[in-house]
Amino acid sequence: MELVIVTGISGSGKSSAVKVLEDIGYFCVDNMPPQLIPDFAAICKDNNDITKVAIVTDIRGGAMFFKLSDSITKLHISGIDAKVLFLEASREVLIKRYKETRRKHPLDEAAGGDIAKAIDAEIELLSPIRECADYIVDSTMLSTGQLKEQIAGLFLDSVTDGMIVSCMSFGFKYGAAGEADLVFDVRCLPNPFYIPELKEKTGLCKEVQDYVMSFEQSVALRDKLFDLIDFLIPHYVSEGKSRLVIAFGCTGGKHRSVTFAEQTAAHLRESGCKVRTLHRDAEKK
Repeated sequence: MELVIVTGISGSGKSSAVKVLEDIGYFCVDNMPPQLIPDFAAICKDNNDITKVAIVTDIRGGAMFFKLSDSITKLHISGIDAKVLFLEASREVLIKRYKETRRKHPLDEAAGGDIAKAIDAEIELLSPIRECADYIVDSTMLSTGQLKEQIAGLFLDSVTDGMIVSCMSFGFKYGAAGEADLVFDVRCLPNPFYIPELKEKTGLCKEVQDYVMSFEQSVALRDKLFDLIDFLIPHYVSEGKSRLVIAFGCTGGKHRSVTFAEQTAAHLRESGCKVRTLHRDAEKK
């Protein structure tokens, strides 16, 4: 089981980091006292459905937080390889973020309401934990999308693993695909509906796909769409997008759109993307 302990300076982006980890398949828990982490990790380890866990623990836990080192030692003794992800940002940026959000710093009362003093105190208190962290991410100069990409890059073989692409087919006669990020109309291609032996079949059948792709314009359109999609996906990933829906529409959503959704899904899988297919109207009469 993979266990990541997310901690760091308040306002440095821990919430964004844990959202990324959740998107790439981690079971996430926020604001857990360190003393509970070993027992919780043991429970997760005994559950075959949980293979990746991320736990956020930070100064919000008060005095309990400073038991983190002891908890990490217990994890290692029990055979759980816990990694610590520490997030930080410059003092100036942290002050700016708190002023913009008007959130209360966890050490606000101890610092007498002085946000700068609260941040300085937290940085000093967390310095021993920072020194033993496995990963340190400085969010000072990072946009939200860049932060997400950097976090995903630490815990994935490929950052594109962090985004799930859904290839969807639909029929315009039943309504547009409102949930789609990209919509391509393939009604310009020859329609298998008018071929008696193909009419009742769908684009999931090889015969239908062979017919649709037997035309020069179909191949040309497919190749151009592949080029466009291959160009766009890295940019969506860099913006931190975790889900992309690519929809192909034809008249009834049964032949041409299904063919293109299936071919696109196969192409993206070959590129290493996580892909799902959905054929909304393929079984409608």
